[in-house]
Amino acid sequence: MTATPSTTTQSPVTPAGGQQRLGPVGLVLAGCVSVQFGGALAVTLMPRVGAPGVVALRLLAAAVVLLLVCRPRLRGHSRADWGTVVVFGIAMGAMNGLFYEAVSRIPLGAAVTLEVLGPLALSVLASRRAINALWAGLALAGVFLLGGGGFGDLDPTGVAFALGAGAMWAAYIVFSARTGRRFPQADGLALAMAVAALLFLPIGIASAGTRLLDPTTIALGSAVALLSSVLPYTLELLALRRLPASTFAILMSLEPAIAATAGFLILDQSLSATEAAAIALVIAASIGAVRTQVGRGKARVEPAPES
Repeated sequence: MTATPSTTTQSPVTPAGGQQRLGPVGLVLAGCVSVQFGGALAVTLMPRVGAPGVVALRLLAAAVVLLLVCRPRLRGHSRADWGTVVVFGIAMGAMNGLFYEAVSRIPLGAAVTLEVLGPLALSVLASRRAINALWAGLALAGVFLLGGGGFGDLDPTGVAFALGAGAMWAAYIVFSARTGRRFPQADGLALAMAVAALLFLPIGIASAGTRLLDPTTIALGSAVALLSSVLPYTLELLALRRLPASTFAILMSLEPAIAATAGFLILDQSLSATEAAAIALVIAASIGAVRTQVGRGKARVEPAPES
C-alpha cells in the first residue's frame, strides 16, 4: 500500500519542473557528482573531529535542513510506512558510518571502489534479464581495474568497513525506493534522515566531544551535509520512483570514476592510464544499462498494430 502524493503543494527541495528537465538518469548523475565532491570535502574535515564526528555533523545538519524545508506530516501513516522509514534511516546511518570509518583507514578511491560492489551485487540479484548481468560484469571489471586489480596492500579493517558500507548501500537503494513510493515528495527522506541522525549523534558526541561546536567545523560539516546527503539523497529518491533498482545500481558504478575525478580536483590525486581505462569501462557499462532500460520503456509504450 502506497501513500497518495500531494497534488496541492510542491516541496522546495524537489521541484517537479527540475525533475522533468533532468529525467531519472540525470537526477542520478547529479547526485553522484554531488556526493563524491562532498566526500572529498569530508576527508579534509576528518582531522578535526574524526570519522564519527563527520558522520554526526553530516546527518544532523541534513536532518535539520530537510525537516525545515519538507515539514513532513507525522499523522496518517501506517505501521508499515513507519517501519520502512526506520529501516531506511538505519541503513542510511550505517552506510555513512561504515564508509567514513573506511576512508579514515584506506584511500578514498579504494573505499568507493569496494563500496560500489554492494550496488553491483544488487543489480544482478534484482534484474531478471541476462543483459543487465552483462552490464554489471563490465562495470565490475572496471571497478576492480580502478582499484589496481587487487586490494591486498590495504588495511583489512578499512576493507571490511568499505564492504559493509556497500551492503548498507544496497539496503539503502531498496528502502529508498520503498520510502519514495509510500511518502509524498521528500517527506520520507526527511523522516529517515532524522532517524539516522538520532542514532548516530551519541556516537559522534562520544568520539569528538566539544570539537563538534567549533564554528569552522560546523560550517564545513553543513557543506558536507548539503553535498553528500540533502541534494544527492533527494535526487536519488526521485529517480528511484521512475527507475528500476537494477538499472539504478549499475549507474552507481559511476561513483568510483567520479570519486577519482573529485580526488584529482580537490585532493590533488593524479589519474593513470589504467585508471582512465577503468573509468571508460564503467561509463560504457552505465550507458549500456541506461540504453537497455530506455529500450524496454519504448517497447512498453509501442502501440499495437491495427488488424
